[in-house]
Amino acid sequence: MLDAVLGKLARQQDPNVLVGFDRADDAGVYRLGPETALVQTVDFFTPIVDDPYTFGQIAATNALSDVYAMGGWPLTSLAMVCFPEKGDVEILQSILAGGLSKMVEAGCTVIGGHSIRDEETKFGYAVTGLVDPRKVLTNSGAQPGDRLLLTKALGTGVISTAIKKGVAQPSWIDRAVASMTTLNSHAVEVITGEVGGRLRAEKPAARKGFSIHSMTDITGFGLIGHARELALGSKVSLRTYAHTIPLLEGALDCVRAGHIPGGLKANRDFAECVVRYEGGVSEEMKTILFDPQTAGGLLISVAAEDAGELLRALNAAQVPAVEIGEVIPQNPSLITVAA
Repeated sequence: MLDAVLGKLARQQDPNVLVGFDRADDAGVYRLGPETALVQTVDFFTPIVDDPYTFGQIAATNALSDVYAMGGWPLTSLAMVCFPEKGDVEILQSILAGGLSKMVEAGCTVIGGHSIRDEETKFGYAVTGLVDPRKVLTNSGAQPGDRLLLTKALGTGVISTAIKKGVAQPSWIDRAVASMTTLNSHAVEVITGEVGGRLRAEKPAARKGFSIHSMTDITGFGLIGHARELALGSKVSLRTYAHTIPLLEGALDCVRAGHIPGGLKANRDFAECVVRYEGGVSEEMKTILFDPQTAGGLLISVAAEDAGELLRALNAAQVPAVEIGEVIPQNPSLITVAA
């Protein structure tokens, strides 16, 4: 629905807008000067875990992710709170404290926010970051021959649905929460050679720089939805291999048990038309490819000659990245998923 609505809106003409809403990218980018641009994003949602502190952490991690996905570094944030008028104030305090803990970890200062009364709790942030306008990583620069790397396993959507139904196993919850509260900053440090936006004092020889052509984070539209945007923006096609795509413990069990979030069904209805399957991909695997992720990983399109070195550097930094496919010339099948 939103895709259709945005397509009908007038376009403002401002040469300093490097990335706007017409690009279907992760965040907006506005140039301030030759070496400085703002990265701006906003995200909030309803609780997906029972513990309020953990919910706050997840909401913050998710909101920060879009800044990292552009190759930027978060600077300030504004909290957005919807909370019942008669709700327990200690729960609200825990949510805010959880979010603040991740903002502190990211070096992002919470400078204010806005709250309203609502029957349903919702929480998130508007985040502003900085990026060098010459080094913005968009979802529209992938080139044929690039390799595709993914930095987090899939499955948070179906596991969160199982949590809401009270049927998720403790180990599933632990793994999903660990994923959803892990900042993508560690991956961006490897990719950019910077720590919190500051250039590393020393760069080992192995850190000569990587030819990364495109990047996006995997969130509400699922792997296929965000891969579709990358392929369309870059005017290429993608080929992925189902057996290489990492999954969280319990993800396929949740699919088999029917713990399917509404967002997954919507993603599949919208985007499966651009997918071609090869070699007997299982129905469970097809389903998980559309699972809406919360605070998901980065999908990176990197030159083939740098892919192995980047993968090793990410793994050495404790980022569980894997190679899941490659970029190919555009063809009628925008995305091919082979077994």
